Amino acid sequence: MIDKTDIEIIKIIQQSIPLTLEPFKSIAEQLNITEDEVLSRIKNMQDKKIIRRFGAVLRHQKAGITANGMIVWNVPDEFVDDIGVKFASFKEVSHCYIRPRTPNWDYNLYTMVHGKDQETCYRIAEKLSSVSGMKNYKILFSEKEFKKSSMKYFLD
Repeated sequence: MIDKTDIEIIKIIQQSIPLTLEPFKSIAEQLNITEDEVLSRIKNMQDKKIIRRFGAVLRHQKAGITANGMIVWNVPDEFVDDIGVKFASFKEVSHCYIRPRTPNWDYNLYTMVHGKDQETCYRIAEKLSSVSGMKNYKILFSEKEFKKSSMKYFLD
């Protein structure tokens, strides 16, 4: 499905994209191919669902977003899919997952929210609770970040 050139493109784009006016031209020069070929290959990999998405990572602390709240919800199993879809539709929710319950942990739906402070995250949780009717939740706030990186699929 992919050849050596595609793999080399993935190796480059899974890192930080060059901060230049023409980043794909820079990538093309590294691989000794044209910029059009780089763009065509990336588009082809997206069309084939090899590359699911292409985006930028915001360093949220530098942008003034200092509170990260993982809201854990105890949602009745028969409603968890519908509530998950509902929560995922909110722009304030960056991640939304169903996870299995464990004997000492009743929570099965997880939503990650971010705000300028913890109060902002509490307000988002109250909004989600209000629209869903789900009242059994906790907010787990990040205290320290040890690592934040994207997956690396091809390494040298």
